[in-house]
Order: sequence, then C-alpha cells, then structure tokens
Amino acid sequence: MKKKLQRVGLALFAIGFIAFIGSLFTSTYTLSNEIIIDSASNSKQSTLLQEILAEVVDQEYSSKWDFSHAISSEIEAINETYRSKEEWNKVIYGQKELLFYFTKKSANGPINQYGSLWFLLTFGVGILGAVLTNVFSYLGHPGIKNNGGFRSTWKSRGAVGVLLGAFLIVFYILLYWFPQYIAEWALMLDPLSKSLSGNPASQWFLYGFLYTLAILTMGIRFIKKYRHNKYQMVRTVSVMFFQTSFAFVIPDILVRLNLPAYDLKNIFPLDYSLFFEWRLDEYLANGFIGYFMLFWSISLFVIGVPVITYFYGKRWYCSWVCGCGGLAETAGDEFRHLSNKSLNAWKLERISIHAVMLFAIIMTVAVVYAYITGDYNLYGIDAYKIREWYGFGIGSVFAGVIGTGFYPLLGNRAWCRFGCPLAAYLGFVQRFKSRFRITTNGGQCISCGNCSTYCEMGIDVKWYAQRGQNIVRSSCVGCGVCSAVCPRGVLKLENGTEEARLNDESIFTFGNDGVLKLRDDL
Repeated sequence: MKKKLQRVGLALFAIGFIAFIGSLFTSTYTLSNEIIIDSASNSKQSTLLQEILAEVVDQEYSSKWDFSHAISSEIEAINETYRSKEEWNKVIYGQKELLFYFTKKSANGPINQYGSLWFLLTFGVGILGAVLTNVFSYLGHPGIKNNGGFRSTWKSRGAVGVLLGAFLIVFYILLYWFPQYIAEWALMLDPLSKSLSGNPASQWFLYGFLYTLAILTMGIRFIKKYRHNKYQMVRTVSVMFFQTSFAFVIPDILVRLNLPAYDLKNIFPLDYSLFFEWRLDEYLANGFIGYFMLFWSISLFVIGVPVITYFYGKRWYCSWVCGCGGLAETAGDEFRHLSNKSLNAWKLERISIHAVMLFAIIMTVAVVYAYITGDYNLYGIDAYKIREWYGFGIGSVFAGVIGTGFYPLLGNRAWCRFGCPLAAYLGFVQRFKSRFRITTNGGQCISCGNCSTYCEMGIDVKWYAQRGQNIVRSSCVGCGVCSAVCPRGVLKLENGTEEARLNDESIFTFGNDGVLKLRDDL
C-alpha cells in the first residue's frame, strides 16, 4: 500500500511539473499605454517610454520571444542614440526589470484568467505529489548503505542527474538575466505575494518561494532517510524553520510595514550588498528600526560569528541556519557523494574560497569609501565596476548557476566549499580558535569508506579515522552525516576544551610492517 502511494505521489509530481513547464507557453502578449504608465517612476519617463514603444503598443504577440525582442530592440536603439549624445539623463535603465514587468502585465491567457486554478494544478499537485513521495520513501531501514555504487564518477550521475542539472542551470540563467521568460510563474504567485507584502510577485519572490518549497518538501525526505539519528532530524527542522520564517515570510511582512526587507540570519560577507549605498540609505532613512538592522548585521559579523563559532564550530550556521546549506542538505542530499575528495580539489578549494573572500573585502572597502567620500575611485578601483563584477561573477554565476545548478554534477556543496566568503571566515575561526571537532576512534575503524563517500565537503574522513586523528578542517560544516553513516560509531561530534583538540596530531600511526598502532610518544 505504501509503495502504491509513493507511485501515486511520483505521478502527481510529474503532472504538476509538466503543467508548471507548460504554463510558460499558454499566453499571448499585448502591451498597453496603461501598463507603461504604471511601470514608470515619473511622468517624464512615462512619456518617453510611450514614445519609444509606440509601434509595440496594442500589438498582439503570440511569442514571448518576439514580444520581448520588440521591446528591447526599441529601447536599446534609443539608448544608443542618447549615449552617443551623452544625454545620460534620458537613457532608460533597468531594462531587465522593465521587460519582466511588461511581460507579466501584458500576458493574456489561462494563467491571467484562472491563476488560482493553475496554481493548484502546478504548485498544488506538485507539492502533494512530492510530499506523498517523500513521506513514503525509505520504507525499510533508515540510513544509507554503501553498496559500491556511490562514487564520484560521471557514470554515477546518470541521465536523470545530467538532465536535472541542465534544467537547474537554465532556470538560474533565466532568473538572473532573462526573468521575462518565467513571468507566468510569478503571475500565479501574485495572490500569495500580495497577502504577505502587499505587492505583486517579482522574480525574487518566485525564487524565494521555490527555494523554500524545495527545502520543506525535500526536508521531509531527509528526515525520513535519517530518522535513526536525532541530530540530523533536529538540524533539518532548524534549517526548514529559518528558511521559511527568517528568509521568506518575515522580509515580506517587513515590506508590508514599509520597512526594509531584511533577513535576520543573513551575514556579511555572504550578504555582500550590506554596505551598498542603497542599502545604507534605506536603513538610515528608517530611524530606530533601520539603525537596529544595520547594528545587528555588523554585530553578527564582528561578534556573533567568532563567539558562537568558538563554542560550536561553523556548523551552527552552515548546517543549522544558512539557506544555502539548507538547500544543499535537503534538495542536494542525493548528490553529496559526488564531491571530489582528491588532494588537488582540496588545494583548489583553499585558493578559490579565500580568493572570493578577498574579492568581497576589496569590493566592500571600495563601496564604503565611495559612500563616505563621494569618490568612486579608490587607488584605481572603480567602486561601481567592482560591485558589478562581484554581483555577476560571484553573486550570480558562482553562487547560483554553479553553486546550485551543478548539484547533480559537482555535488551539493560546491558553493559552500569553493566560493562562500562567509564559510571562509567561519572556517578560519573553527580551524584556529574553536572547541568543536570530530573525534575518531581509529581502533574501531573497518575502512568501509562510508564517511568519506558521503562527506559533501570533499574531506577524506576515512584517512583521519584510520589514524585516530581528530578532524578540525576549516571546511567541515559539522553536518554529522559521516558519523550517522558509520557502522561502528567511530566518529563523534564534540564541543570540548581547546586543549583537548589534537589538531593535526594523529593518535595512531602505521608501522613499517603496515600495522596500525598507537604512537610511541603517547
């Protein structure tokens, strides 16, 4: 009976997913002057846009591509004219946002007319199917088995993994640079968005909804899979709670109250836009609440991170609070064994993640200097340019397209391991000034390799376990899965005294005869 319900869940999810994709091809598009007027920030811009788009207005387009191309061509043509004359005040900026707004408002069809029904057919049926599938997954014993099939090879990814990776990559490209092509998805979420923030759904509300939905539905699956381990269950509930409340619901409620949208758990430098002028102006313009938000953000970075990490390691954030980690642990759990465990990958990881952190620091210094002095050039560094480069290269391509889109190809923590600047900061504290470590009992290790196989951060845990060496690697996020899958209880997460940490000193060593033995000097 349970297996039948699981199959029903898969069928429902497939129906919802097909309807979800199909909804993008159900509309025609007609731009009106009223839509243009509503989109403009002032009457001057409204008049200018109406003049530019006169040939597009009231024309019906059956293709979203043709509609978008017609608008963007007209705007870009007039922008080139103004740029050549250096009439910068007439240049139309924010084309991406305008195209999304025009496409969403101009859509005519079943999504626009029967939005609630389409929401139920896509999100409703898909969610029901996912929940049924996940509730009745792992019907036998909890946990995982190492049957030799989980290895970091291209064959292990399979056709489904490659197709899923391709879908995620395309989704992120559309989300960041061509949001007009997914406007129907946001249109279906308008009622929900208006109930929370009072505003129609943007592409970022759509993304937050999908992100939260993935963590919640796949979190059920994760809990079901690791139901034998209380630590895994509690931390999964924790990331589900923080994502739903702090990252999704509360920021929209704050907007409804005419306050800045603020994620209380987002910490600089992961929150790299914290010191951008528009963010600072927004905080300073909102009196006590705004000052508190700015003070809270700085305090978390300066005081919260080192103090809490000293006692609990970076796991308090990376495995219990962070949305990036939450998505990796839930939606990305099936791909954790794909992380590269080689020495070369470790070397690349240390260079890459610290380079990103340095990039974030240089960018922040430049934008803060520009904000204070009004000079946007610091020793040859253009504050606008470096901010633009970071937002594109790190904030979009690395964190989004690669960080999540490559789950089925590189493992579920590629961003956390190679790119997250906050993870680098947390790692510094954990490695050199923390009471957290994973202790090992080398005498009990049977070298099954489960721990290394399922370490999402690419740590060869077995190497440490065989030698009875505590694990204090700066990259370890303390997810505890290595301990959960160990059949002999060799690994244990602990918060002891600093003196009790053995750092890189091994209790056990291999003798000349190849036999593991206790070190002679202990």
